[in-house]
Amino acid sequence: MSVEQKQKRVEIALGRKKADKVIKNARIVNVFTNEIIPGDIAIHDSLIVGVGNYSGKEEIDACGKYVCPGLIDSHVHIESSMVTPAEFAKVVLQHGTTTVIADPHEIANVCGIEGINFMLNEAKAVPMNIFYMMPSCVPATPFENNGAALTAKVMEPFAGNPLILGLGEVMNYPAVLAGDKDILSKIELFDNGVVDGHSSGLSERELCAYKAVGVMTNHECTSIDEVIAHLRLGMYVQIREGSAARNLTDIISGLIERGVPLNRCVFCTDDKHLQDISREGHINYNIKKAVSLGVDPIEAIKMATINPAQCYRLKRLGAVAPGYSADLIVLSDLNSFDIDKVIFRGSIVCEKGKKPNIKRIVDDPNVLNTVRIPDLSMENLKIKIKGDTAAVITVVPNQLITKKERLAVSKDSENNFIPDEVFSKIVVVERHKATGNIGLGIVKGFGIRNGAIASTVAHDSHNLIIAGDNDADMLLAAKVVKEANGGYAVVSSGRVLGTLPLPVVGLMSDKDAFFVEKRLMEMIESAKNLGVPDGIDPFVTLSFLALPVIPEIRVTDRGLFDVESFSFIDI
Repeated sequence: MSVEQKQKRVEIALGRKKADKVIKNARIVNVFTNEIIPGDIAIHDSLIVGVGNYSGKEEIDACGKYVCPGLIDSHVHIESSMVTPAEFAKVVLQHGTTTVIADPHEIANVCGIEGINFMLNEAKAVPMNIFYMMPSCVPATPFENNGAALTAKVMEPFAGNPLILGLGEVMNYPAVLAGDKDILSKIELFDNGVVDGHSSGLSERELCAYKAVGVMTNHECTSIDEVIAHLRLGMYVQIREGSAARNLTDIISGLIERGVPLNRCVFCTDDKHLQDISREGHINYNIKKAVSLGVDPIEAIKMATINPAQCYRLKRLGAVAPGYSADLIVLSDLNSFDIDKVIFRGSIVCEKGKKPNIKRIVDDPNVLNTVRIPDLSMENLKIKIKGDTAAVITVVPNQLITKKERLAVSKDSENNFIPDEVFSKIVVVERHKATGNIGLGIVKGFGIRNGAIASTVAHDSHNLIIAGDNDADMLLAAKVVKEANGGYAVVSSGRVLGTLPLPVVGLMSDKDAFFVEKRLMEMIESAKNLGVPDGIDPFVTLSFLALPVIPEIRVTDRGLFDVESFSFIDI
């Protein structure tokens, strides 16, 4: 910033010159003193330069409504929304979110540095702040095959990028506690930034070790005791309210009951699907829910503004004060949090009832045509049952965990497993390099009858995953997804009931959010009609059945995996 620009700010702040823009007659939410202050907000060149009594070349009358800082999501995976950053921005801006701190872990697992560069380029083209954390665990585990690997050496050129704030969620905490040089080298590389955590159930000493190497945040706390243990060490707790994981009620209620200060608590969504954002909201929903539980509205706003800004060292974000970016929301009531206008860097980008005007075309060849699957046959899908019973993955309604059971299943005269309405077949096919790797398993509780569903969204390596009760439909579902260059498919009795193409690395659509949301709802209904029971989201549940770090049993492209023993097992 030049001396001349600073001189202009001085002149405007002192009232000697008119501001470019002034928001008049506002009730300003002050996150420093927990006050509501009547006044005007003077804006010059996207920054707030004065709060008080001002006149401007352009004036916006707030009509006595509240003005607070734009909201910040402290941890989110944009790819999990199944739309590109531009479409994601179009959705969340309507709910007052002007800043997100995203971990591009999903796209990095598919195409590595090229995927991160795509996300960085997209961030520059939208009217909101999109910052990133460098994914720390790509691949996430050594028990599956993904599309890329990010070592500390590969990450080095990104360490000084202003859009990258630090190191993303360090899921491999066992490696940290073992003093592993590879993970500690990554943490050291971003020692001047912020290092995000991802752990649960650590002992007191283990948590001390985690913090001692530089980990500053955690979004995996589920109990109030765990939250307080983190806060006592000076860590930030990211209170998550997403689609699958909803921890806000328990944590906020516990914090209120114990009278714990909220200054190191921030909000995040982690993974929240478009239909849930449309129905509930984004970070504004976290605020409303916290207020309904008894949190003072200004304290709740601070958890979505100044607290995460201070955590991630974003010195120009999170407050309505001189020197801060004019990222603001105008609203009628702090309890209902009904948003009238969203302002980004001084310009209105969204008004009530209107969507932001954002259009982007994906033309980066590095993120297209990433689904590489060899031709499959029924022979590839046969599961031999050696004894009277088989190892079974039992899904648990409304949970990501599974149960490992050994049960009697049907088989033919050649000892091949025969699926039925209780036991489905599940298949994971490596899809990044066409290696031909195929993992097979049996899943109980999915309930599919006369059909199959398939997806290239399969955490964390995002291989092709298929579940069904007959091989013909499973092969057809795989073919449909392959031809779409990734996505979802629902098939029954040789007919394609629906498909949602996700051609951007097999995780994101190149269509708008409305199309994705509408088509996804249709797909879920089709899957439910095949027999998938209540309490099980067909595609979310399927996607996590391939993640070999959640107990008790999973299947990857390398085979059936027992999470408790951390080893592959025979069916």
